[in-house]
Amino acid sequence: MAHRNRIALVAICVLLFAADAAMAESGIASAYPRSYQGRRTASGEHLDTNAMTCAHKRHPFGSMLRVTAGEKSITCRVTDRGPFGRGRVIDLTPVAARALGFSGLKHVTIDRM
Repeated sequence: MAHRNRIALVAICVLLFAADAAMAESGIASAYPRSYQGRRTASGEHLDTNAMTCAHKRHPFGSMLRVTAGEKSITCRVTDRGPFGRGRVIDLTPVAARALGFSGLKHVTIDRM
């Protein structure tokens, strides 16, 4: 009986993980300041403000995210943890934010690829 319970628990965890990965997330995006160039990120990489990278609280390092703002969409790689600003869901490098048409804050939708 314990073996069946364990299998059921694993199946539920897999379903929850798959549902989380498939769900879109929306909220406020912010852009890193250019002065952060070269700082070490939580993944150990140095921040390149000219690369299409981002900070996200939950997605694993190296995950590719599709970030959409209105009609514009980009793909960026998670290299850092954050954002730590209240109500924000993602921090983007200045080049990624510019590709979405903003430099401060913007409402976006995020999908894991």
